[in-house]
Amino acid sequence: MNPSTPIAEEIRPDESLFASAAVMARHIRSREISVVELVERHLARIDEVNPLLNAVITRCDEAALQAARKADIALAGTNAVGPLHGVPFTIKDGFDTAGVRTTAATEGWAQRVPRINATVVQRVLDAGAILVGKTNTPELTLSYDTDNLLFGRSYNPYDASCSPGGSSGGAAAIVACGGAAFDIGSDTGGSIRLPAHFCGIAGIKPSAGMVPRTGLVVPGGTPVDLLTQVGPMARKVADLRLLLGLLRGPDWRDSSILPLQPKTVAERGIENCRIAWYCDNGDLAASDDIAAIVRGCADALASHGAKPTNSRPRPISAARALFGRLFSIDGGAWIRRLLDDVGTRNRSPALGWTDEAIDRPRASAADFSALLFDLERFRSDMLAFMQDFDLILAPVHASAAMPHDQLTGAANRPAFSYTQAFNLTGWPSVVVRAGSDRRGLPVGIQIVARPWQDELALHAAELVESASGGWQAPD
Repeated sequence: MNPSTPIAEEIRPDESLFASAAVMARHIRSREISVVELVERHLARIDEVNPLLNAVITRCDEAALQAARKADIALAGTNAVGPLHGVPFTIKDGFDTAGVRTTAATEGWAQRVPRINATVVQRVLDAGAILVGKTNTPELTLSYDTDNLLFGRSYNPYDASCSPGGSSGGAAAIVACGGAAFDIGSDTGGSIRLPAHFCGIAGIKPSAGMVPRTGLVVPGGTPVDLLTQVGPMARKVADLRLLLGLLRGPDWRDSSILPLQPKTVAERGIENCRIAWYCDNGDLAASDDIAAIVRGCADALASHGAKPTNSRPRPISAARALFGRLFSIDGGAWIRRLLDDVGTRNRSPALGWTDEAIDRPRASAADFSALLFDLERFRSDMLAFMQDFDLILAPVHASAAMPHDQLTGAANRPAFSYTQAFNLTGWPSVVVRAGSDRRGLPVGIQIVARPWQDELALHAAELVESASGGWQAPD
């Protein structure tokens, strides 16, 4: 394909594919559409758009159709089916799928087929969803651009010269184009939120300790373990809520997961909600287009009784440096160990940025102690800021989707600090499309809440979605 060609000019969506997952499930239960027909339509949509996107890298057509036929038979006998009965989904190739190739886009795992599903995969399958394919990711999920040596580059559905983001770039691209009702991403420094922003869909990085990460390629016990969360990606915020309810809770494998129940909006609505908003995090100011959209979102929430204030957490300008120290504190030993464990010798060029971590001298015990001290101070100072606010509105990135060769360049690294800050805190962060830039590319906004106030962030995101129109099909 010609990377300079706007993909949107070539895609003509079938509107029947763009219902929310919840609506699809309702239509199946009411027999308005059979599961087989819905799955067939999604597979045909993947056939249509994937040559332009390179988003789906492993197909599950035969197994999906077999599961669809069984789902129709099951529905004929009872209405007591799961909340996602018959809904087609894809899953990021960083999650294990039993009997389906899971490569994490790395050479050593090119033919790996797990025996057990990741916890989040099993939970949506148990709810009745049907897997139609695996989506592209950068190698080992460790880049903001979705490109690798095994499957190549994925493309943005609104402009092929731009990246869909990473590491959940394939997921965001195929959901945006109606090839799947939803996908599930992982987020260590923005890997759910950046692709959602670039591709105009919704996504949530939940509160730390909410959704099990068991079966994710990057195992627990690394320096970035506390940064990584798993969450759903969909076209509608309502689907994020539905999916989060199915995904959360202990699996008795991931030791970080807490048996807590998030608060509901009924306990604290948006009226009189104190909202801090900013367009410059002290590291890199957002573009004028994005700044205007952030201000517009603050006004939209004010119309519902919220109390927005232009205010920025003082410590947030230090987030990027702290994030970088955490990634490289062991001199890259955790990255080398991961590559050795999977048997990969030839790294993707997209992982070039990790050279800095790998080549850095291993920190002393005193350096490690200082990092822990600085991390705790950052989290404490950020929490003190939230004593006066319920939500934060902020850019996801300093610009809308960028060309592949610019996204991960040194000049753009400060832009990632908008998402990295909230991996460091562990707070929930929802992204929803809130407008478009002057090129017509999607612009998402990041809505951050206090720990375990995910529902409040989702509620605010729905109000923004209603005001802005949210996701829009490429046209």
